[in-house]
Amino acid sequence: MSGTTIVSKIIQNMVTKNKFKVIVVPVLQDNYSYLLVDELTNKAAAIDSVEPEKVLSVAKSNNLTIESILTTHHHWDHAGGNKKMKELLPNVPIYGGDDRVEAISNKVGDNDIINVGELKVRVLFSPAHTSGHVLYYVNKDDSSCVFTGDTLFIGGCGRLFEGSAAQMYHALYEVIGKLPNDTLVYCGHEYTYKNLLFAKTLEPHNKDLLEMLEFSEKQKEKGQPTVPSTVGLEKSFNPFMRVHLDSTAAQQFKRENPDASPIDILGYKTCFKFKGAKVLSVKQL
Repeated sequence: MSGTTIVSKIIQNMVTKNKFKVIVVPVLQDNYSYLLVDELTNKAAAIDSVEPEKVLSVAKSNNLTIESILTTHHHWDHAGGNKKMKELLPNVPIYGGDDRVEAISNKVGDNDIINVGELKVRVLFSPAHTSGHVLYYVNKDDSSCVFTGDTLFIGGCGRLFEGSAAQMYHALYEVIGKLPNDTLVYCGHEYTYKNLLFAKTLEPHNKDLLEMLEFSEKQKEKGQPTVPSTVGLEKSFNPFMRVHLDSTAAQQFKRENPDASPIDILGYKTCFKFKGAKVLSVKQL
């Protein structure tokens, strides 16, 4: 698979039979907000709209009516615009899976459905980064996408601020990993280049990883987003969705912990990346 093929695969998967589209809105230093649009009705959901004026300006320029505000988790760089959004759109509900979400009006749980025009957005509970983190999943006419907030990034995953390695494993493998491989992944931050540099230290000969790294470097130079990815692509190079496979780090960890499970390895990789850990025992995770 060449770098061009990766890009063309992403573009190919963005064809949504003219039923819905996603507008990427870069915000803050490296965050992403999104507008999920039902093209049949021109109604939209604003996702993690931390800079309300910017998001509303994009919506206005596309003649969209925002009818819901979706928040993945309570951290300020995702939920911090909700109070202002409520002032500007007082009749629009604000959804989230955590009572700590700013200005929340509608608390949601796993498998709840939110209507956006004629689209049905399914809530997927994914505690790990925070205890109330949720994902938003859309599937219509065999086209699908998922908004992953700070659970899954391109080439990485979120820090375990309030959850465990077991919870992150469940979110990545049993929730996101069970979605169709061509599901588009829209994450909460532009961390791709740095994530893939780390991934390269674990699997230096992974061709898919090296090609995506090259693509992300070019996008970085042009100031362009690397989103979306797909679930299938993440399985091919994201080290946190490959903990069931051998890698340099996994082999090192297993030498010290021969009975380590994939969950143990995920916890180790998380520590290895975020804490600069060397070799940890299972008891230290």
